[in-house]
Amino acid sequence: MARGEFREDLYYRLNVVSLKIPALAERTEDIPLLANHLLRQSAERHKPFVRAFSTDAMKRLMTASWPGNVRQLVNVIEQCVALTSSPVISDALVEQALEGENTALPTFVEARNQFELNYLRKLLQITKGNVTHAARMAGRNRTEFYKLLSRHELDANDFKE
Repeated sequence: MARGEFREDLYYRLNVVSLKIPALAERTEDIPLLANHLLRQSAERHKPFVRAFSTDAMKRLMTASWPGNVRQLVNVIEQCVALTSSPVISDALVEQALEGENTALPTFVEARNQFELNYLRKLLQITKGNVTHAARMAGRNRTEFYKLLSRHELDANDFKE
């Protein structure tokens, strides 16, 4: 208004009730209620088995600075739900999500390749390098399984005892 860019009469028509909404970091007592509500919503859409935050995870949420306010809280919780394999979200995962706000997520192809590599290693560990058994557990035929091993530069012999 001082610069003449907003009509004063319009300002007073719109400003019937003036609200001061504090930043999320100023309302730490609201974070558990908001976080649990957002967790239920996200879990319902993506991973129904996710139920709660660990005590330490909730403490970490309450001590974060939240420069992005509620939108940042939503993003952190969505990321935690997407990445967890446990019904309880850990403080380490919350920390990773908070740090991840400043770093880019891997591409879908990178994430899938990392998953495949970890999955194949785990299968080979369980089966002690038995490709036939590992392929059967993965629901693949041996030829496909060998191609996967080759793509990820894995040798089943490295897992034999």
